[in-house]
Amino acid sequence: MESNTDDQIEGQRIVAIREMTPAELDREGWITQHGSSIPAIELESGILLYPSADPEGNGPGALFGIDADDTAFALFL
Repeated sequence: MESNTDDQIEGQRIVAIREMTPAELDREGWITQHGSSIPAIELESGILLYPSADPEGNGPGALFGIDADDTAFALFL
Protein backbone atom coordinates (compact mmCIF):
# COMPACT_ATOMS: atom_id res chain seq x y z
CA MET A 1 0.00 0.00 0.00
CA GLU A 2 1.33 3.42 -0.91
CA SER A 3 0.95 6.37 1.41
CA ASN A 4 -0.94 9.42 0.25
CA THR A 5 -0.26 13.04 1.16
CA ASP A 6 -2.79 15.58 2.36
CA ASP A 7 -2.22 17.74 -0.71
CA GLN A 8 -3.68 14.95 -2.86
CA ILE A 9 -6.86 14.97 -0.77
CA GLU A 10 -7.28 18.46 0.65
CA GLY A 11 -9.65 20.64 -1.37
CA GLN A 12 -11.17 17.68 -3.22
CA ARG A 13 -14.95 17.72 -3.57
CA ILE A 14 -16.89 14.73 -2.24
CA VAL A 15 -18.95 13.27 -5.07
CA ALA A 16 -20.47 10.29 -3.25
CA ILE A 17 -20.86 8.68 0.14
CA ARG A 18 -21.75 5.08 -0.47
CA GLU A 19 -21.18 1.48 0.58
CA MET A 20 -17.97 -0.22 -0.49
CA THR A 21 -18.67 -2.59 -3.36
CA PRO A 22 -18.03 -6.35 -3.11
CA ALA A 23 -15.07 -5.91 -5.50
CA GLU A 24 -13.54 -3.17 -3.31
CA LEU A 25 -13.99 -5.30 -0.18
CA ASP A 26 -12.48 -8.29 -1.97
CA ARG A 27 -9.46 -6.23 -3.06
CA GLU A 28 -8.75 -5.55 0.63
CA GLY A 29 -9.39 -9.18 1.55
CA TRP A 30 -12.21 -8.13 3.85
CA ILE A 31 -15.30 -10.13 4.69
CA THR A 32 -18.26 -8.33 6.24
CA GLN A 33 -20.98 -9.75 8.41
CA HIS A 34 -24.36 -10.16 6.77
CA GLY A 35 -26.27 -6.90 6.94
CA SER A 36 -23.29 -4.70 7.68
CA SER A 37 -22.01 -2.11 5.24
CA ILE A 38 -18.72 -0.25 5.09
CA PRO A 39 -18.93 3.44 4.18
CA ALA A 40 -16.79 4.84 1.39
CA ILE A 41 -16.19 8.50 0.58
CA GLU A 42 -15.50 9.04 -3.11
CA LEU A 43 -13.66 12.22 -4.15
CA GLU A 44 -13.83 13.99 -7.51
CA SER A 45 -10.33 12.77 -8.40
CA GLY A 46 -11.43 9.15 -8.01
CA ILE A 47 -9.74 8.73 -4.62
CA LEU A 48 -11.78 6.46 -2.36
CA LEU A 49 -11.56 6.84 1.42
CA TYR A 50 -12.82 4.12 3.77
CA PRO A 51 -12.28 3.11 7.40
CA SER A 52 -9.97 0.30 8.44
CA ALA A 53 -9.96 -1.46 11.78
CA ASP A 54 -6.22 -0.77 12.14
CA PRO A 55 -3.23 0.63 10.21
CA GLU A 56 -2.42 -2.79 8.78
CA GLY A 57 -5.84 -3.09 7.13
CA ASN A 58 -6.79 -6.28 8.96
CA GLY A 59 -10.49 -5.58 8.50
CA PRO A 60 -13.08 -2.90 7.86
CA GLY A 61 -13.79 -0.28 10.49
CA ALA A 62 -16.36 2.26 11.51
CA LEU A 63 -16.45 5.93 10.54
CA PHE A 64 -17.17 8.41 13.35
CA GLY A 65 -17.47 12.18 13.43
CA ILE A 66 -18.53 15.21 15.44
CA ASP A 67 -21.09 17.67 14.08
CA ALA A 68 -21.16 21.46 14.45
CA ASP A 69 -23.09 21.11 17.75
CA ASP A 70 -20.26 18.93 19.18
CA THR A 71 -22.44 15.81 19.02
CA ALA A 72 -20.61 12.58 18.17
CA PHE A 73 -22.08 10.30 15.49
CA ALA A 74 -21.29 7.18 13.50
CA LEU A 75 -21.86 6.92 9.75
CA PHE A 76 -24.15 4.01 8.87
CA LEU A 77 -25.38 3.39 5.35
